[in-house]
Amino acid sequence: MQVLSAQLDELELPLVEPFETSFGVEKRRRLLLLTLHGRSGEEGLAECVAARDPLYSSEAVETARWMLHRYLLPDLLRREVATPSEFLGRVGTLRGHPMAKAVAEMALWDLYAREHRRSLAEMLGGRKRRVEVGVSVGIQGSVPTLVQRVGDYLEDGYRRVKLKVRPGWDEEPVRAVRRAYPDLRLWVDANQAYPTSAVGAIARWASRYGVEQVEQPFAEHEVEAHALLNRGRTFRVCLDESVVDRASLDDALERRAISSLNVKPGRVGGLTVSRELAQAAAGARVPAWVGGMLETGVGRAHGVALASLPNFTLPADLSASRRYYLTEIIDRPFDLGAGSTLAVPRGPGIGVTLVDRAVAKARRRSRIFRPSGSRL
Repeated sequence: MQVLSAQLDELELPLVEPFETSFGVEKRRRLLLLTLHGRSGEEGLAECVAARDPLYSSEAVETARWMLHRYLLPDLLRREVATPSEFLGRVGTLRGHPMAKAVAEMALWDLYAREHRRSLAEMLGGRKRRVEVGVSVGIQGSVPTLVQRVGDYLEDGYRRVKLKVRPGWDEEPVRAVRRAYPDLRLWVDANQAYPTSAVGAIARWASRYGVEQVEQPFAEHEVEAHALLNRGRTFRVCLDESVVDRASLDDALERRAISSLNVKPGRVGGLTVSRELAQAAAGARVPAWVGGMLETGVGRAHGVALASLPNFTLPADLSASRRYYLTEIIDRPFDLGAGSTLAVPRGPGIGVTLVDRAVAKARRRSRIFRPSGSRL
């Protein structure tokens, strides 16, 4: 593949409603959208999942922009690349910055699949026509409001609900949701909010109220605390932020700190790494699923293609487009179908195209990069 130019747009989109987690509240999403223009005339699209501020991760929009501008796009434009995986190998000597690397690699995957006239799902080895999904519910202003929001999502057709929790917002809301919906597949996600001393308390209320999965309650480096929580429990202990590469996954598996793996392609460095992580987890009989990070339809299309692979067996956090955005930037928004599923796009690449008017309205900054340099 030869990339002739790259366009990096910074967009800002309002969310349907504020999304609150243990590390903050988001009302509008600021994101980087990358478009690669190939010699073939095809384009490759991807979005960077880094947030405005380095709260969930050490990366942010500005650090990702700098990394793309200074290192990744110049490398990509300087010489041809045979496959997206080869590109990752080329930039492997650059430490860190997995979100910045991911957006470049994922745009290459889209371009690669389009040039081969095949869907991204097919290129990755996906087999499913539809993928099962769930919905993530942020921290609400009151417990009754939370119960009502969960009920609304169940009426929409979702079968699995994940509640964001933190110290002081955990047992009471979980109890209320369980009592209101006794048969609900209920997960919780803490985004590293708890001290390691909370192992016993989390185990008690999660077991008492039939929580199916507890995700990342402790800091990413606290693998042993997750192992202790995982010991002999009736619920799964899911790792997200703790798993950054194959070595960290192997360590968690060896210490028996994980019984479910959340794979976010935009967080771990792209689709190549995501596929490898899911394969390793499957080899250890640990189920994997695709996580979400408030993506637009571009990132959602990548995630749905990844979730179509056979090693992803649990419902993904890839809700319908209207869950987060009233106006999409793609021509075919994702709608929830029967069985709490999303259809896997079958067209070339990610199977969707940009709506120019929507992108222009959301655009805050744009830059074009070429092999000889760049211009505004």
